[in-house]
Amino acid sequence: MSNEINFGPVRFIPGSNSGKYPHSNSLYVEAAGVLIDAGADRAQYKALRSGSEVREVWLSHWHEDHFGCIDLFDDLPLRQMQIEAEPLADLELFLDWYGIRSEEFRVYWRKTLTEDFHFQPRRASSYFVPGEIIDLGSCRVEVIHVPGHTPGNLAFYFLEPEVLFLGDYDLTRFGPWYGDRDSSIELTIASVERLRQIPARVWLTSHEHGIFEEPPGEIFDRYLAVIDEREQKLLEYLRGVPRSLAEIVAQSIVYRKPREPRAFFEWGEAAIMGKHLERLLRAGRIEELHGRYQLLT
Repeated sequence: MSNEINFGPVRFIPGSNSGKYPHSNSLYVEAAGVLIDAGADRAQYKALRSGSEVREVWLSHWHEDHFGCIDLFDDLPLRQMQIEAEPLADLELFLDWYGIRSEEFRVYWRKTLTEDFHFQPRRASSYFVPGEIIDLGSCRVEVIHVPGHTPGNLAFYFLEPEVLFLGDYDLTRFGPWYGDRDSSIELTIASVERLRQIPARVWLTSHEHGIFEEPPGEIFDRYLAVIDEREQKLLEYLRGVPRSLAEIVAQSIVYRKPREPRAFFEWGEAAIMGKHLERLLRAGRIEELHGRYQLLT
C-alpha cells in the first residue's frame, strides 16, 4: 500500500505490474468511501476494505481489466453508465460487445474472463447522468461522458483538488484502444480533445505510471498521433495490391509483432484495423471488393 499517493481526498491506487493490462489503476475517495474501478491488486483491495469503510464502487467503463476484483465488493452498491449495463449482465453479451465472432476465440475469452477476471453477472444499483456533479462531502466530482473507447466511457473531474481521472484515455505510448464493436475513432479523438481542455492540476490514468503533475500537452499530442501512424502504415500496405483482413492482421501494425495468445492479440489487431478500414471506406480513400481492400489513387 506504500505506493499509493493522495491528491487531497483522492487516493491513487496503482495496479500490479505498473498498471499494465490485465491490471489497471484505481482511485479511492477517502471519507466518501467511493472506489473507482477494481482492477489493481486483490491484496490492495482486501487491505483497503479492512482499513477503510468502502461504501460504493464506480466503474469508468465495462472492460474486464477494470472489474477483475469487483467480486470482493459484491455486497456494495455499484454505479456505472446505463448504456453499458448489458455486457456486465451476461457473459455471451460481453463477448458480443467486444465483437468476438470466432468460436475458438470465444472459448478462450469465456475461460479467462471467468477464471482470471472473476466475471459474474452483475447489475448496477444506480447509473450516472453525464454532466452531473456529485457532492461526496470531501470533494465534488463532475461525471464526464467521453465515448469512443466505449459508448459509455467516463472520466471524473474532482473539482476542489482539480484532479482529472482520464481512465483508459491513458496517454501511453501504445495509443488509444477503439476496437470494440461500438468503439469509434472519431469519438475517441473528440473525447481526448475535450479532456485536454479541462483545467486540471493533476491528471491520473488507468494504466502504467498514470500520474501527470505537469500539463501533458505534448503527451496528448503523441497519444493521438498513434492513430495517424497506424492509418498511414495501413494505407502504405494497401498501395497497389488488394489485401485481405487476414493479410493486414499479419502485418502487426498495432502490436508490432505476432504475439500469443492469438485470441487476444490476433483478435485485437483485427478489431483496431477493422475500425481503420471502416473509416477509410467512409472517406472514399480505399475500396473493398470480395473481401480485399485496396488504396484508391
